[in-house]
Amino acid sequence: MSPAESKAMQEYLDKELADGKIEPSHSPVASPCFFVKKAGGGLRLVVDYRKINEITVNDQFPIPLQADLLEKIKDAKIFSKLDLKSGYNNIRIKKGEEWRTAFRAKEGIYHYNVMPFGLKNGPPIFQRFMNYIFNDLIDVIVIVYLDDILIFSRNREEHTEHVREVLRRIRDNNLYLNLSKCLFFTTEVTYIGIVITPEGISMEKEKIRAVQEWQEPRTVRQPQSFLVFANFYRRFIKDFSTIVKPLTLLTRKEQKWQWEEAEQHAFDKLKEEIGKDPVLIHPNPDKPYFLETDASGVAMGAVLSQRHTDGYLHPIAFLSKSFVDAQVNYDTHDKELLAIITALEHWRIFLEGTDEPITVYTDHKNLEYWKKAHTFNKWHARWYQILAPFNFNIVYQPGKMSEKPDAL
Repeated sequence: MSPAESKAMQEYLDKELADGKIEPSHSPVASPCFFVKKAGGGLRLVVDYRKINEITVNDQFPIPLQADLLEKIKDAKIFSKLDLKSGYNNIRIKKGEEWRTAFRAKEGIYHYNVMPFGLKNGPPIFQRFMNYIFNDLIDVIVIVYLDDILIFSRNREEHTEHVREVLRRIRDNNLYLNLSKCLFFTTEVTYIGIVITPEGISMEKEKIRAVQEWQEPRTVRQPQSFLVFANFYRRFIKDFSTIVKPLTLLTRKEQKWQWEEAEQHAFDKLKEEIGKDPVLIHPNPDKPYFLETDASGVAMGAVLSQRHTDGYLHPIAFLSKSFVDAQVNYDTHDKELLAIITALEHWRIFLEGTDEPITVYTDHKNLEYWKKAHTFNKWHARWYQILAPFNFNIVYQPGKMSEKPDAL
């Protein structure tokens, strides 16, 4: 351990002991620890809980998906973002179980009295805690992703009351905020990596810049890191799966390393598409939806749109998915139909049971008459049942949606 790390360790132990978050331990087991550099400078202690995580039973409480969270704010015009102080440390470890969290330093062995970072069940336990506090407000005036809280309202008057209620619950539960990371009464906010405004959502500028500056991969692991980073924004990119297919193949264990024209083109194309910084509008359940799907040899793509105030169709989200196993060998008709089914099910939260029929555009003319068929094979009969809850019309349009603006 370097002198800087030794100093950081002593400072950490002194502070956590004074706060009562840790205490000396006689635990028969102890996890190793190390330091990582913080983005803003300084060192952060990390306890390596991999061994204890391997024998821990999973807590199945769901962590909200980014897409599901963002669908709740469609009518919002004003936002406040709150960041809880100490995060997981706000939850006590069950009495008598503290020894399991022990870690070893050169100064001795210590265990936590509060839930530390690094335990595999930390996120679901903390999400359950937050859902309990804000249960009746979630998806109504607030969305919560772990320790990140977003309050949303239609106007300032409502927002004042909403903020007061959320702050009251934070106070009543003895929680505190990182004031420097909070933002109040704003019309633009960055939340879980997405920029949100009343008009729609877009990618965080720093993340776009990071992709643009990403160096060409030279090893097998580097394309995987790039794809993990870029995948966070796949909903913004048309034909994402098709674009990244050559890079995805490189991540397979049996695949030999190669970086040729196809891989370079995929790498450059994805950087180019992310650099366009598309804006996705918020869905409006009072307006009809338009769905365009497409199927190629190896993947399907879709875009869900609505007509905006300028009269054009604007995207709500993009979907792209590779065909797997036998799907690759489907004929064109079945691939196009599977693309429609996949898109409708993926966006079920918007599209199931709509009053206005969804217009589904296709350039495969036979699909226009598929719903009117009187007999189906077993395969199509099952698909027909899946589609039954959706109110949609299939419209043949050669070349797909020629009226879409260039922004799509």
